[in-house]
Amino acid sequence: MSDSTGVAERKIVAVTGAGRGIGAAIVWELARRGFTAAALTRSGAGPEAPPEEPELAGRMLTLRADVTDEASLAAAFADLAGRGGLAGLVNNAGTHHVGASEDFASADFERVLAINATGVFVACREAFPHLAARGGGTIVNIGSFFDRMGVPHNTAYTASKAAVAAITRCLAVEWAPRNIRVVNVAPGYIETDLNREFLSNPKSRDYIAQRVPLRRPGSPEEVARLVGALFREDIPYLTGETIYLDGGHGIAH
Repeated sequence: MSDSTGVAERKIVAVTGAGRGIGAAIVWELARRGFTAAALTRSGAGPEAPPEEPELAGRMLTLRADVTDEASLAAAFADLAGRGGLAGLVNNAGTHHVGASEDFASADFERVLAINATGVFVACREAFPHLAARGGGTIVNIGSFFDRMGVPHNTAYTASKAAVAAITRCLAVEWAPRNIRVVNVAPGYIETDLNREFLSNPKSRDYIAQRVPLRRPGSPEEVARLVGALFREDIPYLTGETIYLDGGHGIAH
């Protein structure tokens, strides 16, 4: 990949789970804002650039990394360090497994936490020395507004996202002396290719119209714009917080 500014000046931000949906939208928004976006996916293949902005592909790196494989994360971050350094990380990779709690298998519960919570912690830990070596950086974790709710059939997912908020707070306090900021972005219902059918059925549409003040789900691009702004604006005093992006759903009476 060519870079007229020189390798040493690159601002590389790694994005886990970047193959599609919110992760892909974040990759392209970071690229629009002048960053080199490193798409970390299990396959090693990145998302396709928007047809109307093919030039963004030149601002993306692709690497293979699985958040449940510590060695692959360590190798990916070491690779990026050799390409100019790691300036930030977006922990977007996640999974959603629903089921009645009385029948929910322990193995399924542990897998949700392994990807959604342990994977976030490991990625942060492995990114830490590279961010510290550059004098600091920003980590954005993608949580969920479910982290503060009681949601039937979502015990594992909700617990994992509450853990992400707690991880964010603890790392923000612990790593503040190293100038590393950690923020949690917690979306509400966001329409992606994975849930479009669910959100389009009449029951779901009626629920969202009644419960979400904006009367619609959000878009991956809206999440991406918030994440991009956090990196671009670079606000040092903003750390440890959870920012909810749910159309007012979580506060509506």
